[in-house]
Amino acid sequence: MRKGSLFTNLGRKMAQKDVLLVLILLLVFRLFEVESGGLSYNFYDQSCPHVEYIVKAGLQAMSLIDPTTPAAMLRLMFHDCQVQGCDASILLDPDKATEMISTKNFGIRKRESITLIKSMVEAACPEQVSCADILILAAREAVAASGGPRIEVPLGRRDSSAAPSSELADASLPPANIGVDGMLLMFAEKGMTIEESVAIMGAHSLGITHCSNILSRLYGPQGDKPDLMEPGFEMLVRFSCPIGSLTSKTSFVLNDPTTLLFDNQYYINAMSGRGLLRVDAELPSDPRTAPFVRRFAVDQDSFFRAFSSAFLKLSSSGVLTGKQGLIRKSCNVIR
Repeated sequence: MRKGSLFTNLGRKMAQKDVLLVLILLLVFRLFEVESGGLSYNFYDQSCPHVEYIVKAGLQAMSLIDPTTPAAMLRLMFHDCQVQGCDASILLDPDKATEMISTKNFGIRKRESITLIKSMVEAACPEQVSCADILILAAREAVAASGGPRIEVPLGRRDSSAAPSSELADASLPPANIGVDGMLLMFAEKGMTIEESVAIMGAHSLGITHCSNILSRLYGPQGDKPDLMEPGFEMLVRFSCPIGSLTSKTSFVLNDPTTLLFDNQYYINAMSGRGLLRVDAELPSDPRTAPFVRRFAVDQDSFFRAFSSAFLKLSSSGVLTGKQGLIRKSCNVIR
């Protein structure tokens, strides 16, 4: 056999192996896709190709009218995904014993905004896109519109056909005085690493903290380690949230000076003793979490990467797919 023929045959065999390898990888990817909840990055390519643009346009318009909208969207997504998974159950009109009645859902806002965006999507693609996917996309756009990373998220979630009880919400949502131990356990159940758990806490970069959530830390018998709060900052917070205030549920403190921007200021604040909640204050001092707090405080890109990974895990938590659940015509009612 001539040398040229030998190399030609060898090349053909290698090409066949490459094709086989690609086919195997595609099969593994499909299997993984099913096992990870049946979500897909091209789920609406045929049924509603413009859905992401519609959600983005809607969120941006709402943010121009109310700049606090992104913070509300991010919190809304967290509270939905934490209770029974990301199924838009939090958008249902509250009943006597449903999750919105839970005191831990105090301060949840902008539920009607998702219903409004849903109506825009319905006009373009009737009965194709779930409220659960719209909520995740709105939260994704909230982060990007505030200066954070634009996270590519897989879609294909379906909506719950029933609202969880207030008891389940009480048990699933973290208390205001949760510490590092409880926080790490809670996010580990979502499959997050310690780095991702610290990163997802960076969502506190946006928005406010109601005084009712920090009164025990400021004025409790022993407090939640108030020694970890910088004295000047503690004085400022006490002034904003006086003891015995009758307006503790309506008064609030800004989470950080850049409350409308998604950035790494949360970690800079925490390291300087300006963390509002107990977990904010403990993160820089706990040996498990401190290295990540220090890194995120000086490297915003590193924070963005870890947050994006954590966001993907949270938004894929407990999802309904395929023939599970339903696709609501309106996000606030089951029909």
